[in-house]
Amino acid sequence: MENQRPKVGVGVVIHDEAGNIVMGERTGSHGAGTLQCPGGHLEYGESFAECARREVLEETGLEVGEIKFLTATNDVMEESKHYVTIFVTCVITGEKKEPEPLEPHKCARWDWIPWSQMWEWAKLQAMAEREGKEVTKRMFRPLVNLYLDYPELEFCLK
Repeated sequence: MENQRPKVGVGVVIHDEAGNIVMGERTGSHGAGTLQCPGGHLEYGESFAECARREVLEETGLEVGEIKFLTATNDVMEESKHYVTIFVTCVITGEKKEPEPLEPHKCARWDWIPWSQMWEWAKLQAMAEREGKEVTKRMFRPLVNLYLDYPELEFCLK
């Protein structure tokens, strides 16, 4: 059925030279209450880089460049949604360096978090899910799958 076909999302890993990334807590749509990177749906005819630039500007007010493909994950969500998430990395190229929550109905705030901390949270969630336990920091499914499918990326921002 058409409505059961996977959608394509672009997850944008905005990083600085110290290995920190921009993350926020989802407030709307699927995955509410989980930590995410900026991003969104790939529009018809858009490149991954164009989507990343547009979504980051809409969500955070930041201008980004040096956009590079990282990897993709296959994400079946608890809310009966299925996405292929294209992860890209990038850096801030504009004058503004601090992200703002321009869509508070989707994300309440944005913070700079060490990549290593995000990786640890994803690892803890994956282990807890395996053991049927709860976690204190819940990550958006694509980030948990990034950890599960590509453990070698733990040090990709160093």
